[in-house]
This record gives sequence, structure tokens and C-alpha cells, in this order.
Amino acid sequence: MMAIYRSIAVVLLLLLSLLSSSSGEIRLNSVSSDSRAIIPFDEFGFTHAGVLELNVSSISLSDSSEIDLSQLGFFLSTADAWLHVLQQLRDLDVTCALQSDLVKVVYSFDHLDPPSNPSRVAVARSTSFSTSFRITDPGQYTLVFANCLAGLRVSMSVRSAMYNLDPRSPSHRIYLSAGSAVLPFIYSVLFCAYLALGALWIAILLRKRAAVFRIHYFMLAVVALKALNLLAEAEDKSHIERTGSAHGWDVLFYIFSFLKGISLFTLIVLIGTGWSFLKPYLQDREKKVLMVVIPLQVVANIAQVVIDESGPYARDWVTWKQVFLLVDVVCCCAVLFPIVWSIKNLREAARTDGKAAVNLMKLTLFRQYYVVVICYIYFTRVVVYALVTITSYRYLWTSVMAGELATLAFYVFTGYKFRPEVHNPYFVIDDEEEEAAAEALKLDDEFEL
Repeated sequence: MMAIYRSIAVVLLLLLSLLSSSSGEIRLNSVSSDSRAIIPFDEFGFTHAGVLELNVSSISLSDSSEIDLSQLGFFLSTADAWLHVLQQLRDLDVTCALQSDLVKVVYSFDHLDPPSNPSRVAVARSTSFSTSFRITDPGQYTLVFANCLAGLRVSMSVRSAMYNLDPRSPSHRIYLSAGSAVLPFIYSVLFCAYLALGALWIAILLRKRAAVFRIHYFMLAVVALKALNLLAEAEDKSHIERTGSAHGWDVLFYIFSFLKGISLFTLIVLIGTGWSFLKPYLQDREKKVLMVVIPLQVVANIAQVVIDESGPYARDWVTWKQVFLLVDVVCCCAVLFPIVWSIKNLREAARTDGKAAVNLMKLTLFRQYYVVVICYIYFTRVVVYALVTITSYRYLWTSVMAGELATLAFYVFTGYKFRPEVHNPYFVIDDEEEEAAAEALKLDDEFEL
């Protein structure tokens, strides 16, 4: 057990080391000897009063000879516009994305050249610039750097600040994307909901102490970690909205997100095995599932930090995205096996121990839990992603709300179905119920995954 605690501590330190010096919608990115034709940076939902502040310094090009600097620069583009730009490039209507009238050119590197000098005194090319760009057409834009000179390697430090001006107070900046501005309120309400859920669970544990198992205390810990995770996320988004930086709340968010993820998947596995309330131990194959799920959750959380902190400009950003999706799918599949094993064990026990009614009740409960776990995984991984894809950028908060409500419903269902019960089911079942249950088990088809 101490080895597990030490491993978790090491992972937390690793997660902290991955955090960048800036976060939120004010970002500082460093590009080093990059020859990619397109480097995407940040995405943001602008309103009619949107502003992009771009500061680029330490610009260095691998070829210092006479080159066409108009082939390098920054632009803003929506996803739909970018698809048409790609078509223009394929049709050779344009040779560089900066030439397309479908994008909003923020800054072209030909402005780095010094103005004409009548005295013909050599003046060095500027290696930095600052510009402010106002957005009048609302939409979900991505800041992109274009390098249309094949083989040219570019190095630079890029600081970008994206925000919308509050129409009620034009001097007030809102650093959250247009579809995310309501998230601090949503997370705060959900935090209160989980706080109330935790208080209710504590009251149930105190009232039914005689029927409380270790799994019930673990369920309380999972609810507490979820509540703390939501509190950290609410404060994180709130600070970003006002200042563009999380001010350290992102660190707490990643810590609680890591602990919440591991504890939730562990809880599903333990409930699926019937640990503590059906049996006081874990079988070897069940321990192996835990030994697979926990390390995979560690990898998933590391991938999530890298994805959030590095941004799409990083070379391996897509790779980390794929790693996260793969690991998440494997974890979701792995937690189902203990539930299926318990269902099969209960079916076998029902035919041999003469307690058909009790085993049928347990069998029905585990089957319900199996179905609910599948529905929860499908909704939070597939349906929520579909909502993100089809929903307008102004209403991206609805996908977050849907996922969180599904999670809350899953917590409530789990707590209700596996709450501590004082009565002994053996004493409330008569002979007729026993016979009916035995007949139901005979007619029941084999349960399959």
C-alpha cells in the first residue's frame, strides 16, 4: 500500500512539472527551429467585440538571405473557412494561406523589414513586433502561423492574449471564450450539489452504522474528491475569465482531477467485484484489473495535462491526444469485466446454494449496474463529444453541462443502489418468493457481455 502512495506522489510531482508558466487565454509559446507550413496556436470564441493581442519576439530564420517575408505571418481562421482555404491551395488558386481572402491576416513578416532609407545606411531587420487585432465578425477562430517557404526553419517566442470586451462595461475584459463564459457559475452550482450529496451520504452512514462497509467510506471519498475538483475548476475558470491566468488554481484542478479519475474507476471495479459487501477480499484476476486500470489512469492524466498545457502548436500534441483517447477507451472496457464476472458467479451460486431469491436480487442489481455503467461511458465519451461537434461555439457550455449532469446521475444511482441496508434479506423472503425466484433463474438466458 505504501508503494502505491509513493507512486501517486511521484505522479503528482510529474504532473506539476508539466505545467507551463502561463495558462488560460494569455499564453506564452516557444517555437524552436520549426519548418512546418502551418502551426496552429490557440482557439477562441470571439463576439462582436473580440480582441487579439499578439506579441512576438526573438524571431530567428534559418535563411537570412533575401527571402519573400510576405510568405510568413499570422492569421485567424474559422474551421469552415480553413476547409475552403485548403481547397484553394489544392486548386492552386493561392500558393499560401496568407493570400486567401477567407482568412484574417493579423501580421505579415514583410513588415519586419525596415522602411526604405534614402541614405542607404544598413538597418537590421526587426526581430520582434506587437500588434492588436479587433474582430468584428463573431466566430470560433484559431490563431495560425503560416510558413509558405519550404525548408525554412523559424524560431520565436509568441505571447497571445484573446478576450472579448463586456458590452455593459467596455473596459472589462472577458478572457474566457464566448461559449465558456458561463462555466464558472455551472461548476459552482455543481460543487454545491456534490457538497449536499456528500452531506446526505454522511447522514446515511451515521444513521445505518451497523450496515456500513468499507466500500461506503470509499464512496464518500470519491464524492469529496469530485466536489473539490469542481471547486478548483470553478475558481480556475473564474480567475481566467477576469485576468487570463489561473493563478495556481490549475495546479489544484489537475491534482484533484487525477485523484478523482483514479478513485472513480477504482470504485467501479470494487463495486463490480462485490468487495466488502459481498466478499472481504479480491481475487487475483480482479487485482490484475486494478493493476491495469490505475497505471492507465496515470497515463491518461499525464496526457490530459500535456494536451491542455502545450496546445495544438506542439509537435506531439496530436500524438498525446490519441494516447489519451486510447487509454480512456481501454480503462472503460476494463472496468466492465469485474461486473460480468460477478454476474456469472451469482448465477452459478443461485443454482447451488438454495438461496435463489437472494441471489436473484443481487443478480438483478449487478445487471442494472452493468447497463448503467455502459450508458454512462457511452454518454460521456460519445454523446458529449457529438454535442461539442454539432453545437454552436456560443453554446459549448451545454456539452459540459450534459456530461456533468450525467456524472451526477451516475453518482446518485450508484449511491442509491449500493447504500447501506440494515435489514437482512434472508428473513423477509417467504417460500413462494423463493420458488418463484428459482423458476425465474431456470428460465433466464445466459448473460453475455
